[in-house]
Amino acid sequence: MIIGVPKEIKNNENRVALTPAGVAELRAAGHTIYVQSTAGVGSGFDDNEYMEAGANMLNTIEEVYAIAEMIMKVKEPIAVEYPLIKENQLLFTYFHFASSEELTHAMIERKAICLAYETVEKTDRSLPLLVPMSEVAGRMAIQQGAKYLEKPLKGRGILLGGVPGVKPANVLILGGGIVGMQAAKMAAGLGAHVMIMDVSLPRLRYLADIMPANVETLMSNKYAIRKAIQVADLVVGAILIPGAKAPHLVTRDMLKTMKPGSVIVDVAVDQGGCIETCTPTTHENPTYIVDDVIHYCVANMPGAVPYTSTVALTNATLPYALQLANQGWQMACRQNLELKLGLNVVKGKIVYKGVSDAFKLPYTDVNSVLE
Repeated sequence: MIIGVPKEIKNNENRVALTPAGVAELRAAGHTIYVQSTAGVGSGFDDNEYMEAGANMLNTIEEVYAIAEMIMKVKEPIAVEYPLIKENQLLFTYFHFASSEELTHAMIERKAICLAYETVEKTDRSLPLLVPMSEVAGRMAIQQGAKYLEKPLKGRGILLGGVPGVKPANVLILGGGIVGMQAAKMAAGLGAHVMIMDVSLPRLRYLADIMPANVETLMSNKYAIRKAIQVADLVVGAILIPGAKAPHLVTRDMLKTMKPGSVIVDVAVDQGGCIETCTPTTHENPTYIVDDVIHYCVANMPGAVPYTSTVALTNATLPYALQLANQGWQMACRQNLELKLGLNVVKGKIVYKGVSDAFKLPYTDVNSVLE
């Protein structure tokens, strides 16, 4: 198969979909890889490393899209890329369709095969291609939250861990999945008092068993959230409903009860956000203030640590990319249920229920496109 790796062009996105090591593995399996020149520079990989691994380098993004049967990316295509996408071309990347009706309609129009990293799902309901970036984002949420609590950045002027004789900050984490767990570990390690909420009692029991003493677990409901945000210095939104829009757990009226200078980091913003007042921001302009509460809503947080993120992502995606390249997308998805669940839009049809529900668009059973 001919595989193309374009340079990411979303604002301040320095990751790349494939490391030179990944190129070498695909090359060894007999596939041809085209990488756009300088695509890996932001992650610390230069063109020579890709060429040594067996990649062919192309100067422009247009050339990559024109030649490739499968495009491997990190972030969803943006408007300038839409016209480059060919009918029946396989796109393997993060899409987060449920948060963008424009993107959904664009991919329907292009009649591409859109296989989304974030909905590839194992039988235990885990999301293997979302996990590595969720781990990065969860840890980063605390780093960024701690920074924006500083007074020069308009925060409360509070140190997460406090010092002897001074209380630590209160950190509220909404969601006990991978993001929430990693955020709780980081915040607890810095000495903060951490509250982590989830709707699953078994998950809360598990977190209570593995977390240190400065982490308390709470059942998530509107009443409990309303109470908790009143004492929180930092709130981390870590809600994920695979392939669907995140629910608003913190409403605008709740925001008014928070302490001035407190910080919200909504990791769920690329799925619509779980805080009503959150809208996507960029690394260039990461924050804004509503009701004296600082909002950090960067939609590609792991893009700020591109080397770590790129290596972690390639480690996770490569086995699936090899399957797709070796067998073709239809055979691979027929044989591997995990990959089949990754199909969101195929040849102009929405085949993932969460996406059709988000925009009330027609749904097609995925099996009908695999026959």
